[in-house]
Amino acid sequence: MRGVIWYQGESNAGRSEQYAFLFPQMIRDWRSLWQDDELSFFYVELANFMGRADQPGGYSSWALLRESQRKALELPRTGMATAIDIGNAKDIHPRNKQDVGKRLALSALGVEYGKSIEHKGPSLKSASPKGDRVTLVFQDVARGLKANTPLEKCFGVKDADGQWTWAAATIVGNDTIVLKGKAGTKIVAVNYAWADNPAAPLYNRAGIPALPFNTEAQK
Repeated sequence: MRGVIWYQGESNAGRSEQYAFLFPQMIRDWRSLWQDDELSFFYVELANFMGRADQPGGYSSWALLRESQRKALELPRTGMATAIDIGNAKDIHPRNKQDVGKRLALSALGVEYGKSIEHKGPSLKSASPKGDRVTLVFQDVARGLKANTPLEKCFGVKDADGQWTWAAATIVGNDTIVLKGKAGTKIVAVNYAWADNPAAPLYNRAGIPALPFNTEAQK
């Protein structure tokens, strides 16, 4: 067997900390049982589901579980098919499995078969706040970032008083986004697509969506 594809069923929402421990342990256990420490493991991030949030920064059990899934990428020979853009607000079983399959195939070709192809979506590399602005630098941008629709109500910023608001976002160059919050505020945290069913218009030029993130959850 060359590898594993794992499509997460959803009964773990609300237990993201437990999942952050159990999921990597399961991957290690399967590798042990197959007596193959390099067994490739590819999995699908939770798709967007339920209602759209009016404000950023609220509690989202699905966003927290996605973060636990992302952390499993720290294990070698893993890949995650991001599905943040192809879910259905009213159906926990979204019908678009074609793009899920394509993204899993890209991971397998890039990780297991060593093809020189873009198989990862953009992910946050660094966040540098300065007053009411913050500069975000991304990795795995595949010739540059792009937005399929305007970058509205997808980036949230938290000020020193603990209030979250939407931020204006501008793509600068290939790998950078500059956010602007309310004038005179001090930004202390940033999130992107951090909700059960967020707006998620950011992609790289290979057409792979950016991974959701919350700088508070990544500490």
